[in-house]
Amino acid sequence: MAEADVQAFIAAHLTAAHFAAYLADDARYLVLVADAGRAGPVGYTLTVLPLTAGEEPDAADVAAVVTARPAAELSKVYVRPAFQGSGVAGALLDATVAEAAGRAVDDRQLAALWLGTNKANRRAQRSYSRHGFVVAGLRRFRVGESLEEDVVMVRDLRPATGPGAAPGTAVGETTPSR
Repeated sequence: MAEADVQAFIAAHLTAAHFAAYLADDARYLVLVADAGRAGPVGYTLTVLPLTAGEEPDAADVAAVVTARPAAELSKVYVRPAFQGSGVAGALLDATVAEAAGRAVDDRQLAALWLGTNKANRRAQRSYSRHGFVVAGLRRFRVGESLEEDVVMVRDLRPATGPGAAPGTAVGETTPSR
């Protein structure tokens, strides 16, 4: 991917003004921040919440594989490089899943939390698997002139039912190994 495409994407989606808008709209966005005291903020997650129970993901390829409704998108997970490998990302993921599981829209609890991660990033996929996300399919999207492909992963947020079901796991689904 060309550096110019990356910079254009950042300018279009990750400016201070964008984050101010994310923080101001708690009906649409859930932002959790990990703060390390004197070190300040060291990581965050950004989740895009549905505004209606039937709202589908924007991309048709995601909507085809993320079928539970209502579903939220875990759009960003970021941890400053100095804190990567420290457990901050895992704590943020756990807090985000817990917060999303407690959310409702149109009097319906969120059923799923989904994310996309680069298909070559096996480390991220393993980390998300450890936190209950399972591979559901692929999505394609453009960043400037570059066509990118992500693995779409989903975490079921509905309460487990049936004998031996693990929390956050639908009956008939297997619990990821840890």
